[in-house]
Amino acid sequence: MNTAVSTSDRLGLLEQARHAVLFEGEESSPLLPNWIANSWRRCLHNGLHPDYSVAFDAVSAAHITRTLDLQRDFVQAAQPEIERLCRAIAGTSFFALLTDAQGVVLDVGGSIDRHDKRVNAIARVGVDLSEQSVGTTAISAALSELKPVWLHRGEHFFRDTSVYSCAGAPIWGPQGDCIGMLDLTGINTTERPELMHLAALSARTIGNALLLRQAHDLLLRLNWPGRLMGDDNDGLVLLSSEGEVLGANMLAREMLNLYPTPGKPLHASDVFALPWTLLFDAAMTDQYVDVPLWSGLHLQARPCIHQACEQVPQMNATGPLQQLQSAMIRKAIDLSRGNVAQAAKTLGISRATLYRKLSRTGPKH
Repeated sequence: MNTAVSTSDRLGLLEQARHAVLFEGEESSPLLPNWIANSWRRCLHNGLHPDYSVAFDAVSAAHITRTLDLQRDFVQAAQPEIERLCRAIAGTSFFALLTDAQGVVLDVGGSIDRHDKRVNAIARVGVDLSEQSVGTTAISAALSELKPVWLHRGEHFFRDTSVYSCAGAPIWGPQGDCIGMLDLTGINTTERPELMHLAALSARTIGNALLLRQAHDLLLRLNWPGRLMGDDNDGLVLLSSEGEVLGANMLAREMLNLYPTPGKPLHASDVFALPWTLLFDAAMTDQYVDVPLWSGLHLQARPCIHQACEQVPQMNATGPLQQLQSAMIRKAIDLSRGNVAQAAKTLGISRATLYRKLSRTGPKH
């Protein structure tokens, strides 16, 4: 938005764009992005009309129960970040919505005024906010465009939804697919496109939190040489004790040019131009390492052995046998001066088995 354009002028320009595309049949308008015009035309093609009343229907109780059960990890991973996000927008009229990849609301957060029908209409778990149901919204746009978006007032398809201003960002799952989106919505508010950046940051944090809930033996934090590491701007890759790539966040996929191929498992040796077992060895030193890629580029990495990938009962984790095993592993690694291959040979087990045991005992040098 051009800051020199007043709010009333901005809304007037949007009305001109609406008339050109929705009523005069124009393909697009210079007054709005093409993706909005494309969404409007899809709505018209699906038999919707901008003056129709919007019902804000919810999916069936059975549907939402089944969906919440399937998305339990997603919702739980998102809740801490949604709480932080809502503290950041406290004092504004905006609230947060979390949806699945179909646009069905899974969770809400922030200051929800249940006395305002316009708020209550959409801030409900189970409401279908897909394009097919409620036309062009930041929710449907983020899910179709797969990028952060800002949608203001008359940029929505229906007149009923032109009271809303929304920032939305897609959330990426461990396998590189869009699993849902995060939306910030206000009612009859001035434009706040900066919220698009905030939504994108929180969406990234949620994706990382969900990734780290997945069972794994080694976590690789990645970044370009010279960049600071240790926050949500790191690429994250999960490996099994056999070197299989179990998941990665979108930043890592962009750094590594790594995109999912259905039915084709990916191994660390396909990604990194070094013996993959060295990544596990490096985790024992708790240091940053230079990692070459097959492209000739290099990344810096901080490998970390994952502690207790599976839930081990407390009595076993501290029992005499577990303590004895941990002591034997530590002694073997000490005697081999950190050489995991040699320690595994001394213990009479495979390297992969030792890595699995390390993921439970987590000895550090």
